[in-house]
Amino acid sequence: MLRQFVAQKPGEAFPRYGLAMELKRRGQLAEAIAEFRELIAKIPEYVPAYLMAGNTLVEAGDRDGALQVFDQGVQAARAAGDAHALGELESARAALEG
Repeated sequence: MLRQFVAQKPGEAFPRYGLAMELKRRGQLAEAIAEFRELIAKIPEYVPAYLMAGNTLVEAGDRDGALQVFDQGVQAARAAGDAHALGELESARAALEG
């Protein structure tokens, strides 16, 4: 059902974000990552996608991919003036760097 909603509203961020989150919840990490990547490619200003995409990449064991997504998210959050998301992304990145 979520895939149908995404197909009906391909230019909207929230349906694809919801689908990616549901796939992540089900443990379908590769599919979730693909949806997050598609969302970021199509709607790069949708800042919440970066933190969840990075966290999913961490869960999948792709540290370098997560760092890259967190960096992109930091840039997107700065451009959007979203201080809260910026702090979360910087914290996630710092925790991953160890």
